[in-house]
Amino acid sequence: MSHSYYAPKGGHPGQETLLTDRAVFTDAYAVIPRGTMRDIVTSNLPFWNDTRLWVLSRPLSGFAETFSQYIMEVAPGGGSDRPETDPAAQGVLFVVEGEAALTAEGRTYDLRPGSYAYLPPQMDWTFRNNGTEPVRFHWVRKAYEAVDGLDWPELFVTHESEITPSEMPDTDGKWATTRFVDPSDLRHDMHVNIVSFAPGAVIPFAETHVMEHGLYVLQGKAVYRLNQDWVEVEAGDYMWLRAFCPQACYAGGPGPFRYLLYKDVNRHMPLRPASRFEAGTKAAFRSAAE
Repeated sequence: MSHSYYAPKGGHPGQETLLTDRAVFTDAYAVIPRGTMRDIVTSNLPFWNDTRLWVLSRPLSGFAETFSQYIMEVAPGGGSDRPETDPAAQGVLFVVEGEAALTAEGRTYDLRPGSYAYLPPQMDWTFRNNGTEPVRFHWVRKAYEAVDGLDWPELFVTHESEITPSEMPDTDGKWATTRFVDPSDLRHDMHVNIVSFAPGAVIPFAETHVMEHGLYVLQGKAVYRLNQDWVEVEAGDYMWLRAFCPQACYAGGPGPFRYLLYKDVNRHMPLRPASRFEAGTKAAFRSAAE
């Protein structure tokens, strides 16, 4: 199965362009088509130079609750020596275009399309584009939910080509998941994987489960079931699914259909008001740091 990674370039459509698009925002899901990722909707961040980003998800009432997801675009010579300002935030970087240098724990890692880095909370790291072309990458951030008695996850950097996809049972390999984290490793409270479908493959039932989902289409096209609706999606589109939102898909071909998938995992469901929950999380952080 050949691999490619779609990256937005920005720009603006001409004045003659029709306004009709596939963007959808509901209580159960959202679809952000690639055509909406234009110059006018980019953002900037403190301590990042020669950098802009598109925000795909953020914690917001009625929208994403557990995570934020950006597509970062760093120009040649750009980057940051203080990229993360929230000490509770863990992160995953996944490169879709260009090359860059990530430095953490005294080591520099050369990143390229398909590179994946997990960054635990309270980690000092830097990111620099030393090349001649822009680098574009996904940055998924989640406040780490520390658990007394569990160590924190460790930094690791790998590449998609180094991971053998796990085939879903009874699919003859037509539906597979590239898992960058061992599902049995309970230190991790989020997974960011790549899900791949051969042309014509399907999710043959409406998945309905507790994980919140963020899906960025890296390659191909499909018809995706979201709640009660079927929507067409293609490379560069983004979907957010609320917990328990039914989902399924038909991969449209002619090539593979692949997406980068976020979901929250391995933690109890909070049974107390947010303020008390946050206080407990901070206490666990203090305990883990001591």
